[in-house]
Amino acid sequence: MVVREMLQPHRHHFQADLEAVVRCIEACYECAQACTSCADACLGEPNVENLRRCITLNLNCAAICEATGQILSRQTETDWNLLLSQVSACVIACQLCGDECQKHAHHHQHCQVCADACRRCEEACQRLTATVPTVAH
Repeated sequence: MVVREMLQPHRHHFQADLEAVVRCIEACYECAQACTSCADACLGEPNVENLRRCITLNLNCAAICEATGQILSRQTETDWNLLLSQVSACVIACQLCGDECQKHAHHHQHCQVCADACRRCEEACQRLTATVPTVAH
């Protein structure tokens, strides 16, 4: 709700659907939190050596999702070329992290939760990019 309230005054700047932007921001921050928590939980597992790639992808995805949420939240003078590049990077990070977490989900519940959050964020980012009709140069 807060995201929508904060973006409402900037709606005249939007080249995308307001609801798609709101959902994407919320999904990015949710995913960043899930990835951060998953990395921490992985560090506490007895087989941490087998989770190194998962931890790295968790931390990378969290950082990219956080940055994407921040950039999407700044709607005054938005450069949509930059924004769409960042959203595309977020999709890739979520795909990689979600795929890796899914490999460990049968042993670690936190990896399943993280994989699900990554999929939701990936989908929200893809829906957002589909609402941008053209990018001004």
